[in-house]
Amino acid sequence: MGQADAGIDLPTSIGYLLKQASSALRAAMEEALRPLGMTITHYSCLELLAQRPGLSNSDLARGAFVTRQSMNVLLQALERAGQVTRPDVAPAGRVLPVTLTETGRAALARASAAVRAVELRMLAHLSEDEQDHARRILAGLVGALTDPADRGRPASRMPAGTVTTTGTG
Repeated sequence: MGQADAGIDLPTSIGYLLKQASSALRAAMEEALRPLGMTITHYSCLELLAQRPGLSNSDLARGAFVTRQSMNVLLQALERAGQVTRPDVAPAGRVLPVTLTETGRAALARASAAVRAVELRMLAHLSEDEQDHARRILAGLVGALTDPADRGRPASRMPAGTVTTTGTG
């Protein structure tokens, strides 16, 4: 078997195509958020807080896929901008829950509209059924890589066409 035989065929590699899609989505979101003076991490932080008020720095960092240190720097900037608040003293333990302010909610509303426009553009050529199918497939791919029960399971042992999902959505 030659070296070329052992390689991955990039045009048909699901992993490579996912990375291309991720990069294209990120670039489009950055372009949409830039005029609002916002980064993807900034937007993600506000969106997470709107959906789950009171998250900690660590929770926000995990949700936005950044380090705790990076999130702390962002939170300090968001506090100075009046978009979030954190108590001076932790109500329990060491966790300082973060809360979105009205200024933050207004910024989020503008950013959400911009991000939603990007997503609609990305999905424009897919029917509702195709969008639902894509969601199930992507959730299954994530689950296969993150579910401890799937770790180490060879692909050949999974029934053909099996799509595993995480959560109920």
